[in-house]
Amino acid sequence: MVTVRLAKPADLLNMQHCNLLCLPENYQMKYYFYHGLSWPQMSFVAEDEHSGKIVGYVLAKMEEDPDDLPHGHITSLAVKRSHRRAGLARKLMDQSARAMVESFSARYVSLHVRVSNRAALSLYRDNLGFQISEVESRYYGDGEDAYAMRRDLTTLLASCEETEKKLEQEFAKLTLGKEDAAIVDNKSESYKPEVQKSEDAVENTADKPEDISSPVNLTSKDRTENDDIEGSKSDENSKIICEQNLDSHVNKVDDID
Repeated sequence: MVTVRLAKPADLLNMQHCNLLCLPENYQMKYYFYHGLSWPQMSFVAEDEHSGKIVGYVLAKMEEDPDDLPHGHITSLAVKRSHRRAGLARKLMDQSARAMVESFSARYVSLHVRVSNRAALSLYRDNLGFQISEVESRYYGDGEDAYAMRRDLTTLLASCEETEKKLEQEFAKLTLGKEDAAIVDNKSESYKPEVQKSEDAVENTADKPEDISSPVNLTSKDRTENDDIEGSKSDENSKIICEQNLDSHVNKVDDID
């Protein structure tokens, strides 16, 4: 799995290594530091979570032209051959463009591409909405011409927010459906145990009658009444025993006489 995230200073060396593998236009490390320190929120990397290696990056900056509208520039974009055709270049570009809009209110983003690089030209023009603004002769060190391209960013933020809103609504629908199902399930589960508990209580009562002599089953009032009854029984028994003893004594006296 590959994750697109904001580039950190520790990624700069790996970004340079990726650049050396993929592109003929190479830069000294101080150029990467210049971008990372000046515009830390605008460069992104694609990281392979399994290996932890950087497999793609976008290096971006803001153009410092006071006479022009605020706009960003893509200095370099590269994805390793092993991870191409997976949409990583588009994700990297979209993340960088959005950061330009959110952080610097950029109105558009520009870049240069070799006129011979048909694959990159197709990506920028057909998939990302870039338009060719002009051709710059002998732009590259080897004398090749470059297309100067621009992408309008005035509607990007609104488009991203609309997409996020739709995703949130879809998520809310899914979540609401799950909650409703959970409520129904909880009601069903909470009802069944009560019925089962009632049936179990009836079965227990039938199999094992309540022992009313047990103090566990008596209330405090019942215990008091029961103690009174037991006390009365004890007094009656004592009276009977005393009467029997008295009769026995009388009979003995009569025998002596």
